[in-house]
Formats: sequence, structure tokens, C-alpha cells
Amino acid sequence: MKVGDLVQSKRINGTPHRAGLIVDIVEKKCWRTHELGNKVDWGRIEPEPHAVVLVGQTKLTIPLVDLEPMCED
Repeated sequence: MKVGDLVQSKRINGTPHRAGLIVDIVEKKCWRTHELGNKVDWGRIEPEPHAVVLVGQTKLTIPLVDLEPMCED
């Protein structure tokens, strides 16, 4: 995925899809409690790519692994 792509969030635990436009790609750390536990230790993880996604008038930063491209029909 790249800047300018239309994407939607993957459905996780029944959450609704959010659709938007990628306006930037950044590197950030993301602590996943379901894999790593509740005690945060930022030194244990490396930054990963995140997309800055414009959803309506709001910019959300979402890990790329949690996004999928929107299908054009």
C-alpha cells in the first residue's frame, strides 16, 4: 500500500470497517497486548509501518497489517 490508496480497516472482533485515503506512511511502535501481555516494554519491539489515513475530516494512524485495499467494482 502507498500514499493515495483507498483502504479499509480489517474487521477485528466484529468492529466495523473504516474506509479512508492514505495520506502518509510513518514508522511507529505498536504494543499488541493480546500477543505481548499488558506490561509495556517499548525496548522489546521495533517500529513498524503505519498509514496515516484520512477518514472523513479525521486523520488516523493505523498499522499497515491492519488495513486492506478497497476493491473497486
